[in-house]
Amino acid sequence: MAYSIDLSGRVAFITGASSGLGAQFARTLSAAGAAVVLASRRLEKLKELRAQIEGEGGDAHVIELDVTDRDSIKSAVAHAETEVGSIDILVNNSGVSTTQRIQDVSEEDFDFMFNTNVKGAFFVAQEVGKRMLARARGAAPGSFTGGRIINIASMAGLRVLPQIGVYCMSKAAVVQMTKAMALEWGKFGINVNAICPGYIDTEINHHHWQTEQGQKLVQMLPRKRVGQPKDLDALLVTLCSNESHFINGAVIAVDDGFGI
Repeated sequence: MAYSIDLSGRVAFITGASSGLGAQFARTLSAAGAAVVLASRRLEKLKELRAQIEGEGGDAHVIELDVTDRDSIKSAVAHAETEVGSIDILVNNSGVSTTQRIQDVSEEDFDFMFNTNVKGAFFVAQEVGKRMLARARGAAPGSFTGGRIINIASMAGLRVLPQIGVYCMSKAAVVQMTKAMALEWGKFGINVNAICPGYIDTEINHHHWQTEQGQKLVQMLPRKRVGQPKDLDALLVTLCSNESHFINGAVIAVDDGFGI
């Protein structure tokens, strides 16, 4: 008998959905049956993705979101629940990075990464989590009691790498944030887990793998290859589903063994 996971009737809110992994997450959850809310600052890219998803029979909605602005977060989440329905799934994906040695990091560089990767991710999860908690306590209507929050951390949050030290620090914070939320919210049926991708080939970094530096990096990897966005699909859908009810506070590396 074939095994399948159906997310029909669920609403998934995906941050950083305009490109890269976020766009792939949105396509994947839509294909699994969820209505997807595409959230990012780049509205034109979101509209292109919405058209693609709707062309394939999916239900997609576009909402402008700046995760470094708390008013924007509150407005985006409220707009999503008004337009689409209560958010059952959050894919907390927004993130930024810079490359430099520790001694060269400025205060602006530090704030740039932590404001998005840590502060932004925290307050997006908090805003969605508050609404999930209200439904779990019977204080707000909703079709689904509990929820699923998937924080996109990084293999760099588990293993320190040169010249991206502050990024590693920020993603390590996301790992601990995931565990803290899982501990406090699990009893309400809200499961919070983290995915830690390794090196993934996306349109953002695709050119890098063709360079001499990129090729050197590939040769350092356990199986001399980088991953594809679709390599996260099965795990993502599982963590978003009812079938993951016994998975809470997990931090799962998807890095082809690089972090071992």
